[in-house]
Amino acid sequence: MPRLALYTFGVLKSPLVDPGALTREFYDIGAAVYGNIGRHPGYLAHAEAADGEQGLLFGADWGAWGEFTVPAWYGKGRTVETTALATTLSLWTDLRPALDAVYSGRHREALARRRDWFERSAHPNYVCWWVSDGVTPTWQDGVTRLEHLHAHDPAPYAFTFHHSFAPDGTPAGIDPSGGKNTGPETGQDAP
Repeated sequence: MPRLALYTFGVLKSPLVDPGALTREFYDIGAAVYGNIGRHPGYLAHAEAADGEQGLLFGADWGAWGEFTVPAWYGKGRTVETTALATTLSLWTDLRPALDAVYSGRHREALARRRDWFERSAHPNYVCWWVSDGVTPTWQDGVTRLEHLHAHDPAPYAFTFHHSFAPDGTPAGIDPSGGKNTGPETGQDAP
């Protein structure tokens, strides 16, 4: 049975190692969000480095998730001292559980604060796609799909919650809000 891959990417206003209050707050809230997401029904796994210190993304051992890479439009640093990005790569049983996790609880609260931590961008900040059972998506897969989404309309290859597709490539017809007001329908303001 196909599984949903979800890649998120955002450029932070300051480097991950910045000792400022907003960066500390982002980490504190992020830890709580990850804890909740990891217990959400439908969650399967997310990319985690096997080693490394806080802020070490490039050059870390990501195992089956592959070598860490970022979209071409990321122009900030790539060292522990200069990296200013937040990104996730996760696997889900289906579209609805992932969407529900993103738009509820602590993650929803964090979304309301995203302008405090992230730079505004004309690029999409997340992408979804289907993978076969037993396949682990890689960071490169996520970047490739996000860049494709930026250059093209949502399609079965790379889509958003607002413009989603079923594993067979037909439009999913899912109500992204689940009856809730989630904001703009562009998909830009999601994860």
